[in-house]
Amino acid sequence: MALRIRELDSGTIAAWDRFVRQAEGGSFFHLAGWRQIIAEAFGHSTHFAFAEQDGAIVGVLPLARMRTRLFGDSLISTPFCVYGGPLAVDDQAYQALVEHALDLRAKLDVPSLEFRHLEPPGSGWPEREALYFTFRRAITGNEDADLKAIPRKQRAMVRKGIKNGLTSVSDGDTGRLHRIYARSVLNLGTPVFSRKYFDLLGEVFAADRDVTTVLHEGEPIAAVLNFHFRDEVLPYYGGGTLAARALAGNDFMYWEVMRRAGAERGARLFDFGRSKAGTGAKEFKEHWGFEAQPLHYAYQLKPGATLPEHNPNNPKYRMMIALWRRLPLPIANLLGPPIVRGLG
Repeated sequence: MALRIRELDSGTIAAWDRFVRQAEGGSFFHLAGWRQIIAEAFGHSTHFAFAEQDGAIVGVLPLARMRTRLFGDSLISTPFCVYGGPLAVDDQAYQALVEHALDLRAKLDVPSLEFRHLEPPGSGWPEREALYFTFRRAITGNEDADLKAIPRKQRAMVRKGIKNGLTSVSDGDTGRLHRIYARSVLNLGTPVFSRKYFDLLGEVFAADRDVTTVLHEGEPIAAVLNFHFRDEVLPYYGGGTLAARALAGNDFMYWEVMRRAGAERGARLFDFGRSKAGTGAKEFKEHWGFEAQPLHYAYQLKPGATLPEHNPNNPKYRMMIALWRRLPLPIANLLGPPIVRGLG
């Protein structure tokens, strides 16, 4: 049978996810659940498509349109995610999905189309400058070996957290996580995601996520939402209180994620997520001994269009960030979600 492109529907979700979990290059961010999350949490239109041949899925493309008044109009695979782009068993299926995306961009008259690749795609498309980096490293699941693999100065910070009597719990409490996260990003001058988004992540990926929370004398001081995919653990949304900084709470937290995932879930790869060049987050991950790996965000533009640039390191955002930090937390939690829906 000839290869054809179909839209994802409720009847093909299970087959889609089986393909992603088995395919070379598959990632957590290719899973079908992102379609529901992007649509319900942010109100964006989704265009998840797959290539089918002889009744079997041979390629998938998780694509969504991010259209806001503040930040423009783009088709992205996958927004709010580190990775994405077409995932296929061969060049024929891959190219069919690429052509589908290009036709969709033209049909919808969207200025830009972006694929977020972990590895160089070899498509010949132009790529964004090396702004984003990911950090991935093997772990063994042996507590002593994994602790010794952390560079000496960073290992001392982990031990400091242990000496301070910090403990951790692993559960699904996205509400407690969001309270800590909201305060943390306000301190950074960044708009916060909605509580609804965090709850949806917890519900849709119930079997593939947990929340690690750090406690000091019974009080939560840091928390992070982790995704689990095959043998990988991906700490994704996290934050800490001011007390966490003094107690090495964030350092202890990521160690607990690594330790628990290796021992309890058999994880053998720690994906520390995406960070921007020139940021403290990038330096923090490098202090853990992770090597920065540039991400390959390839794009195509409508004639005359320009690539959207929403880098908070841009000097024009400095005053906005400074003002945002001064907002009362309830006001920031109210104003943040409508803004951040365009910053995926």
